[in-house]
Amino acid sequence: MSGIKVKVIHGDAFQVKADTLVLKYAQATYGLDGDIERAYEELGKSISDRLPKIGGYLFLESNNITNTKSIIFIGVTTLRQFGYKEIREFGRKALVSLASSDPTIQTILMTIHGPGYGLDEVEAFESQLAGILDSISSEDYPNNLSEIIFVERSLGRAERLNKVLDGLFPKLEIPTQKSGGFKTLKENSAETLRSAGYGSDSKKRIFVAMPFATEFDDCFHYGIQGAVNACGYLCERADLQSFTGDVMNFVKERIASSDFVIADLTTANANVYLEVGYAWGLNKKTILLIKDTKDLKFDTRGQRCLLYSSIKDLECKLKTELINLNL
Repeated sequence: MSGIKVKVIHGDAFQVKADTLVLKYAQATYGLDGDIERAYEELGKSISDRLPKIGGYLFLESNNITNTKSIIFIGVTTLRQFGYKEIREFGRKALVSLASSDPTIQTILMTIHGPGYGLDEVEAFESQLAGILDSISSEDYPNNLSEIIFVERSLGRAERLNKVLDGLFPKLEIPTQKSGGFKTLKENSAETLRSAGYGSDSKKRIFVAMPFATEFDDCFHYGIQGAVNACGYLCERADLQSFTGDVMNFVKERIASSDFVIADLTTANANVYLEVGYAWGLNKKTILLIKDTKDLKFDTRGQRCLLYSSIKDLECKLKTELINLNL
């Protein structure tokens, strides 16, 4: 007996064909969930007053807004409080809610939660998968479920997370109780999924201050995140585009709760310097990175910086620095 197929694809959630699209509602709408809410509004079928409170859900016919037959909103805590443990619970709650809403569902379409507003990409994805496995292990999911599709707008992230998926489920199938359950997983995969979300708080968290620009994407994902994750730490940042209101308070919260700060001073971005100053004010240990020393401004000229020439050079030097620091 085979398990439930799972994959990550690069695409548009509006276009991918499936039985149902799963969305979170973090007590306000942001990206895709906001687009869906507005689409219902344009059809004259406003759902704003029906969106679920924490722990609840709203199951709807899609009305051809998406290429799925139905859409379900899962009520979760506010985005600022939506951490790894909450992502795991969201994954579980999604399948449990669908089991009671439409047990005939065969294919589920989901997006990946966490990385878009700064959580560690791998830890967030593993937490969501762990929640899904929780539901499947307790046999509280749609009876006919055969496939779960994660759709991701970023091609790079889709490729990176497919590698994570392949490492956890080499056959790209989530085992059901009938197909052997947890015991069919490799020991390291089983341990990862048992602790994901629940054990995240015990891991060291590194906050990364750097410009949010396309040209820095590879620098972050492959140069910084690769080194940080290789040392067993969570790599987080704050995507200011995901929030409204006083975003600086959110950044301060992230820095204050981190164990360490890494700051890339390349291009002398004003926000990055502000974040470094705040970290120093809290006496946070900080690693400064720079690609060209001509970019250094103010008091950072007298500070030690890791000078890097390429992404691979950055990954190697940063990994060595982190090992030597022994956080």
